[in-house]
Amino acid sequence: MAVCARLCGVGPARGCRRRGAAREQRRGAADSEPDTDTDPEEAGGGGVTEDDEAAERIEGGRPLPPSVEAGPAGRAPLSLLELPPELLVQIFGSLPGTDLPSLARVCTTFRRILRTDTIWRRRCREEYGVCENLRKLEITGVSCRDVYAKLLHRYRHILGLWQPDIGPYGGLLNVVVDGLFIIGWMYLPPHDPHVDDPMRFKPLFRIHLMERKCATVECMYGHKGPHNGHIQIVKKDEFSTKCNQTDHHRMSGGRQEEFRTWLREEWGRTLEDIFHEHMQELILMKFIYTSQYDNCLTYRRIYLPPSSPNDLIQPGLFKGTYGSHGLEIVMLSFHGNKAKGTKITGDPNIPAGQQTVEIDLAHPLQLPDIENLRDFSELSRIVLEVQEQIRREEQEREQRQEEEEHSQQPASPLGGEGAEGEETGAGAEGKTQDKAPASQPFVLPMGVISRNEDYPRTCRICFYGTGLIAGHGFTSPERTPGVFVLFDDDRFGFIWLELKSFSLYSRIKVSFQNAQAPSREAFDEMLKNIQSLAT
Repeated sequence: MAVCARLCGVGPARGCRRRGAAREQRRGAADSEPDTDTDPEEAGGGGVTEDDEAAERIEGGRPLPPSVEAGPAGRAPLSLLELPPELLVQIFGSLPGTDLPSLARVCTTFRRILRTDTIWRRRCREEYGVCENLRKLEITGVSCRDVYAKLLHRYRHILGLWQPDIGPYGGLLNVVVDGLFIIGWMYLPPHDPHVDDPMRFKPLFRIHLMERKCATVECMYGHKGPHNGHIQIVKKDEFSTKCNQTDHHRMSGGRQEEFRTWLREEWGRTLEDIFHEHMQELILMKFIYTSQYDNCLTYRRIYLPPSSPNDLIQPGLFKGTYGSHGLEIVMLSFHGNKAKGTKITGDPNIPAGQQTVEIDLAHPLQLPDIENLRDFSELSRIVLEVQEQIRREEQEREQRQEEEEHSQQPASPLGGEGAEGEETGAGAEGKTQDKAPASQPFVLPMGVISRNEDYPRTCRICFYGTGLIAGHGFTSPERTPGVFVLFDDDRFGFIWLELKSFSLYSRIKVSFQNAQAPSREAFDEMLKNIQSLAT
């Protein structure tokens, strides 16, 4: 602020310190009076009638009185106050909105200019992508500064991707600026088993500015239209929603009608269409569990995984088939010579937040020819041989570490020849691709069950991996061997040997905003947190 004060001429400048006090006295208290409010809502607020008229002249492109126009002819302006007001509007409009309150504290002239709606219209567009015709707001008496300060800036911390705390089921919420609204969209997988279909989504809440006083939060859950809701930012990267009129969620036909409606939306079918008794039980259990929340939920921020040029494919979000549980959302991320699939949505066996699959990129698998691949025992033999190889490598690495500790020599961070972790996953995959063809025929072995028979019949490469299985309630969890199959840039699969089951995953092709992790460390911490909560 001191720098701004020197620029506008209300404070001592370099080389003029002794004349600063005299200049302040001549300029008078009006231009040097600071404003102590730092909220964007107050930047440009206040002022007297003359200030309002001046702001209108700036908005309309008319000049201000000579007292704030450019300096005498023949010399350059000595302060920002001597610049034309329309130029100051352009300068201030190019600054981040969060810096403008400090600028408003410099003097009443700056504060007056910051009442110009053109400045705030530009900040709404450049910072939050609001492309609506904001001039229409004049009809309702709401200014662009009101939209920026009371809606966009106030609720900026909830923009991005979130995972709701709904027990083992989780979810994916995307909070975005949509026109003059902030809307929370719940993303749902397509109906089982159509994994390649686009995602579905429905609004859970919205925030908008009805009048100048404050923003309005509305619950969108149910089928009776928007109604009164509340949002509380609990702490950093966590917020909660509450519906104040849960009677809007009820249907005239009672719980049976609510269940039938939910089933059509969630599964795209009726209960009579589902002949598998175990699946019926799982569906009914999910309805009973999730409906009790009535859109009163706590959300925790999640980030999209950071990418590297050496990654096998672009990391991101995928939708995958999980047997009787239907389609679920999984986040694929790369960690050196490992790739991890973390559940964003889950089920009573493996809840959201758990690591459903782990791929060892240092151990590619060479599949047999297409005829032998149909033999499940042949595929099992290949996978179990690699599993035994990994076990021996781990024993050798542990033995080397013990010997190095015994000899008091520093241990090598990578280990010796043939050790796991010797080369990055990108290096291992690159070497394998040099030897393997660009694609190879693929077919599921006899006896392996797939929810979707329309899987690709060629693949690029396969790796050894492990999948997490458990009993109901996440009891007796264990990692079992399997095969990771990369089909193309947007699809992969996993063969669960013990379950004799196949999961097909397809990329979620949605451009999510405000979802990038600030650092690799922040993403790893997020993964650790959601897994600990699930456990």
